[in-house]
This record gives sequence, structure tokens and C-alpha cells, in this order.
Amino acid sequence: MGGSHHERLGLEERVIYVAGHTGLAGSAIVRALGARGARRIVTRTHAELELRDPREVERFFSEVQPEMVVVAAAKVGGIAANAARPAEFITENLAIQFNVFEAARAHGVDRVVFLGSSCIYPREAAQPIRESALLTGPLELTNRPYAVAKIAGIEQLWAYNRQYGCRYLALMPTNLYGPGDSYHPEDSHVLPALLRRFDMATVGSSPVVTVWGSGRPMREFLYSDDLGEAVAFVLSSPNEVLDPLFDDREPPLLNVGFGRDITIRDLAALIADATGYQGATEWDAGRPDGTPRKLLDSARIRALGWKPAVELEDGLRRALADYRQRFRSAGSG
Repeated sequence: MGGSHHERLGLEERVIYVAGHTGLAGSAIVRALGARGARRIVTRTHAELELRDPREVERFFSEVQPEMVVVAAAKVGGIAANAARPAEFITENLAIQFNVFEAARAHGVDRVVFLGSSCIYPREAAQPIRESALLTGPLELTNRPYAVAKIAGIEQLWAYNRQYGCRYLALMPTNLYGPGDSYHPEDSHVLPALLRRFDMATVGSSPVVTVWGSGRPMREFLYSDDLGEAVAFVLSSPNEVLDPLFDDREPPLLNVGFGRDITIRDLAALIADATGYQGATEWDAGRPDGTPRKLLDSARIRALGWKPAVELEDGLRRALADYRQRFRSAGSG
């Protein structure tokens, strides 16, 4: 094969299309690629390119001819959004994935990285969750349509690799947080939702903050720039480093996690501390807890040479600064 075993592919001149670049994950991926010298990163907003329309996607690929594609575009939301709009979560994600993967294959794209979610794994999977747990048990019902769409995406990539000799890879990040997160009151995930609630309570000097559930479930959180770095790392890894991942007997899947988890109760305490909240925290045990625990086993990607760099306390401070800059400045005129 020649060259050093760990020599990285230069990304400088590669045409890299990042789908979903405005989101939490996508924006972090664009930053990480830029930091590695990528100069030909192509992005399109939803208004500029409708990924659910196969003709638009085909036209875009014909014009741009990307060499690498990162699929960070997805319809996402928390428990409430998934319960209210299950049809949208399955149909829109299936359409996005199918159209982009098929265009990538048809246009000979060298590498595709597809972002999934830890909810693809069985609700009662053994902890920490290994990639081999996929399809070994029932899913969490609250986000099953979304999870099934993501599983279908992994299956499609794997089928392409086997039938067409593609080298397409799925990365399963754990719960992400960081700059550019969504702080929507109903649709956001647990960490940004808590950050917003505690910060508003601090500003308004509220005597109590009520949090859904018992506080007992455990969750793992990864700072978004660490995921961005994982994607850039994979895209720049030479074939011989990634070869073991392309095996006909198992899906081309890599977990990307922080490696430790924390109870929601302890997370709330960390966020209260970061925001300077002085009041009390109450737990609404009548609300759903979701999956009891979701810790990913990230040994496979760590063995390739990636590891996270940002500790939770430091990441929370950075996320809070981003939130305050975006929302407090807007609110204060």
C-alpha cells in the first residue's frame, strides 16, 4: 500500500458536501474540516436544496460532483416532538437518506459518512452498548419511527458496500450539545432544555425549577466539536486504517461517545451551578423517563486513534456562553 500506516489523507482539495451544515452536528463538522485545511466544503440550506426531492438531489450532485459526503441532515426532536409527529420522523428521514445515498453511489462518491443516533439500539441493550447490539431487541417506543429510519440508513449503506464496493460508514453519536444547539421549548433535547430552563429561572429569580421524570435515568453527553473531529478524523483516515470496518458480516458502524454517563439529576445540578441558579429543583415523576440508560461503547473508534477532548463541565460553560450570546442579546434588544 505504501506510505505510513497512519498517514492522513489530505482534505485540502477534496470537494466535501456537508448536508445539514446549519445544525448542531453539521456546523461542528464544518468547523473541524476547516481546521484540518479543507477548502472546498460545499453546503446548501434547506431553502436552497430540498433533500426530500430526488430530482433536486440528483441535479445538485451532477453540478457539484462531491468526492466526500457527510449526512448530518435529519428531522430530529425530543420525546414530545416524536410522539406528536411520528409519520414525519420516519418518512422525512427515509427520504433524505435514500436520495443522498443513491446520488452519492450514482456519482461515484468516494466516502460517505452518515450520522445516526444512539436510539437505534435496543431499549434494554447491555451497557455500555456495542455496535453489535443493533437489531438484537425491541426499541424504545417514544422514538421508534426515527430509530427505524436511521437503522434503514445503516442497512442501505451496508448493502451498497457489499453490492457496489462502496466505502460508506455510519457514525452513531451519543447525545450531543454545544454551540448552535436548538433550545426550542418543546422540541429540544434534555441538556439544552435544562440549560434554557435554568438560565431563564436565574434571570427571573424563580424559586423553583420543575424537571420532567425521576432524574434517575443516565445519559452520556458529547460536545459537538468532538463529534466534528471524529468525522474529520474518519474522512482523513487512509483506506488501510478503515479496512476492518468494511466487513460483509457486520454493518459499517462506529459509536462515537464520551465514555462516561451521568444521571439527569446530577446533570441538572451541574447546569444549575453553571447558570448560577440559587433556587430549588423539583422532579415531576409523572412524566416519562425514557430509556433508563444509554452509554455507548466507543472502543472501536478509540482504537483507530480518536478520543474526545472536552469535559462535560467545560463543555457546559461553552454551551451556556453560546446560548446567552444568541438568546439573551436578542431578548435584550
